[in-house]
Amino acid sequence: MPARRRRRIQTWAGVGLVLAGLSLIGWYCWQTFGTTWQSHQKHEQVVAELETGWGEGSVTVDTEFGPASAIIRIPRFGADYAVPMLEGTSDEVLAAGFGHIEGTDGPGEPGNFVVAGHRITHGEPLRDMPDLEVGDEILVETADRVSTYVLTTGGDDLEVPFTASWVLDTIPVNPDPDGVVATGGPSLMTLTTCSELFHTDDRLVAFASLVETVEK
Repeated sequence: MPARRRRRIQTWAGVGLVLAGLSLIGWYCWQTFGTTWQSHQKHEQVVAELETGWGEGSVTVDTEFGPASAIIRIPRFGADYAVPMLEGTSDEVLAAGFGHIEGTDGPGEPGNFVVAGHRITHGEPLRDMPDLEVGDEILVETADRVSTYVLTTGGDDLEVPFTASWVLDTIPVNPDPDGVVATGGPSLMTLTTCSELFHTDDRLVAFASLVETVEK
């Protein structure tokens, strides 16, 4: 092959590799920072829609991302932390806030109230899940009341495979007799998120117990 042609091929191959690298960097930046910025705007939008809807007498508010019914606050994560809760766990729902897992009980009710949230990208409401400690509060505001839950397990005390459906049960019973158990009474809240910042099939799970419900 002539030297000039070989150099031309090498040059275009190098350009292709650089463009591919820039594309990967751009994709990573968008996933890590872009989607989170976008989701924070969605959080604020849905929270505002909820507060307006409640003021007009609605219990659940239909948003463009799905039905929303609660605002979750975790003081450990800051005084301005306020993330809406929507129904289901679709990608669209989890990009707009917490997802209330279908088939589990509601906030302030007897049973197991289970919510899921992203740990990285799309608002990452549970990025700092491992920082949660026993005794930390979770405040769940609905149209007519504020329910206060207190964590009975730490944010990284329990890691399970995504197939561990027992954490969704009305009374969660750990099949591992030496494992972490849910304690604290008939009304529980369960938080679940990815166990690692990047892709993993395992989940971090934390349990909290209802300690107070105040009517609004």
